[in-house]
Amino acid sequence: MNNVIELNRVSKNYGSSRGVLDLNVGIAEGQITGLLGPNGCGKTTLIKLIMGLLQPDTGEVRLAGKAPRESLHLVSYLPEKTYLRDSITMKEAFDVFTAFYVDFSVERARHILSEFRIEERIPLRNMSKGMQEKAQLSLVMGRECPLYILDEPMGGVDPLSRETILREILQNYHPGSAMLLSTHLVSEVESIFERVLFMDEGRIIEDVEVEKIRMEENMSIDAYFRKIYKNKENRHVG
Repeated sequence: MNNVIELNRVSKNYGSSRGVLDLNVGIAEGQITGLLGPNGCGKTTLIKLIMGLLQPDTGEVRLAGKAPRESLHLVSYLPEKTYLRDSITMKEAFDVFTAFYVDFSVERARHILSEFRIEERIPLRNMSKGMQEKAQLSLVMGRECPLYILDEPMGGVDPLSRETILREILQNYHPGSAMLLSTHLVSEVESIFERVLFMDEGRIIEDVEVEKIRMEENMSIDAYFRKIYKNKENRHVG
């Protein structure tokens, strides 16, 4: 499989109080990859480097072989916080995405929105945080592109809604694309992962296929996650 994302010896220095990111990793096409780790480990910073929202101090980031600024049209990005103005309705957002992205399907986005039972003429400011996340997801998954990046797509939704969100992600994700999904809700999302990256202190500490964890370790991803970080805490205490 070809890599859609490549980070080659990428570093980002935040000073003595916040540490240094040091990354060397590739994300392959046709695979849903989980980005996991405790708060403050560097997950969102990694995503911002991929998106070109931050520039590395050293190394290079490549999306489909190009610099991020040259290839962002290939990425459908769901940030942790909405980038839409609070007065916009989803009907207006559909028009904006249609104008900007040739790969955007209004029909698909409208179907996803209806599955979330959200009226497309309601302004964003009149929606709850969970509704806003679902509405934005309908835009992101309404596109058909080589790369999807989802940063905490279920952080503000109730447990009952999470199953619906996962179903819509799987049903609308293009099988040949790459997806990088960052989450702290490991047990609820792990069923869709094929590969997981574990981060800590700005580094990828493990890069492993999900099937290997389940077959060789006889563990769920959530249990393996707890094992890794518990061992690290014990080493720090010791």
